[in-house]
Amino acid sequence: MPNKFQQLTKKYALLKRGWSPQQNLFYGFFTYIILGFLLLCLPVVQKESVPLLDHLFISTSAVSTTGLVTVSIFDTYNFFGQFIIMILIQLGGIGYLSFTTFMLLSTTRKMTIWHKKILSTEFTLPKTIKINDFLKSVILFTFIMELLGAILFFIAFKNDGTPFWETLWSSIFHSISTFCTAGFSLFNSGFTEYVDDNFVNFIISMLAICGSLGFIVITDFGMFIKKKSHKLSFTTKIILYGFIILLTCGTLFFYFFEPSITSMSGKSRFLASFFQTMTAMTTVGFNTVDFGLFSQAMMLICIFLMYVGASPSGTAGGIKITTLTAVFAILKSQLKGSKHITFLGRIIPYERLYIATSAFIFYTSIILIGTFLITLTNDLKFEEILFEVASALGTVGISTGITSDINTFGKVVVILLMFIGRLGVLTFGLAIWSRSKNDEENLPVLKGDIAV
Repeated sequence: MPNKFQQLTKKYALLKRGWSPQQNLFYGFFTYIILGFLLLCLPVVQKESVPLLDHLFISTSAVSTTGLVTVSIFDTYNFFGQFIIMILIQLGGIGYLSFTTFMLLSTTRKMTIWHKKILSTEFTLPKTIKINDFLKSVILFTFIMELLGAILFFIAFKNDGTPFWETLWSSIFHSISTFCTAGFSLFNSGFTEYVDDNFVNFIISMLAICGSLGFIVITDFGMFIKKKSHKLSFTTKIILYGFIILLTCGTLFFYFFEPSITSMSGKSRFLASFFQTMTAMTTVGFNTVDFGLFSQAMMLICIFLMYVGASPSGTAGGIKITTLTAVFAILKSQLKGSKHITFLGRIIPYERLYIATSAFIFYTSIILIGTFLITLTNDLKFEEILFEVASALGTVGISTGITSDINTFGKVVVILLMFIGRLGVLTFGLAIWSRSKNDEENLPVLKGDIAV
């Protein structure tokens, strides 16, 4: 029996080496989802029985770090089920092969070409950052931030009247869920009870922003601090400028124009405006205000923020700030009649522009198709369906409250959208349509960003 298992393992390893990097990512995350689904189906991890599709939905949502749920996590799963979900979130957050490759580097200090190709496909890096340094930064920074988050959450939750161990577990779970921008909560009402709690708002915002800004920015800043000769990359500057501008504009829109927020008092009004903008941009998926109460105009703003997302090679979804920047640069240059497409005084290579525009078109098309399919088969408001689709593909996790009301076909569509969102639309497309490993050696492998 052991010999047969070893033979199967060797055959599977050889099979994986024949796949393209995109196909490895596709099947890798698919495997995580199926394993999570099978584990969640075990009666021993459940408090109450739910349909199999709901277990698959939760597993996909966890691995894709989305946070959309069709059942209550706290009411459906016991500690073991919640622990499985947390592990799935962690695996989805740090990326396929990241942890195993880190262990490989820790023991042998060597990374195979196969590992490099897959990691370079999943994490698009500027030329100034090496994959080895980047991967170490990912694991170390993730551990530090999640540990810090757990400590801060414990301080915030300890006076809620819950037992010590429940508070500790809740703190760890929410820390990992927040940093990985997964949006899973053990509270059925989310964080609506903490709408005017400065400390809890700060913890969530800090963890979500650090996770969503991306490991590129963190690694770049780390190298900038360690080496005085190192300059911040063009990508890092674009991410920071874009994030600050969108976060500021979104906060102002919600502060002045959203009726459910304008009715609040001064401090609560600002916190609610900032938090809802932050949660949509970082795709963390938590909310302190019911999105189902939002006006149509502000729902549109929220959909746009979810559509954009934050940074490439981070935990957030969306088309990414860098892709939006590239599309904006093309438009600006076209209107000015410029021969070269520039941003911040720097020429953007045509290869990056092709990737960005391809991602923009493909991403938008998937949103339209997903919205059409769910609208065709469900009698729900159009704006709520569009909101749900944008949230699923952007791996955001916020909802107007219709997730559990969508029919079986609609839930399958949402599952596919969350899976595609985690892979990245171009990675998904290349994994599906590529014929062989050799066919892709000269094809772009980025996830829709313009890291340069």
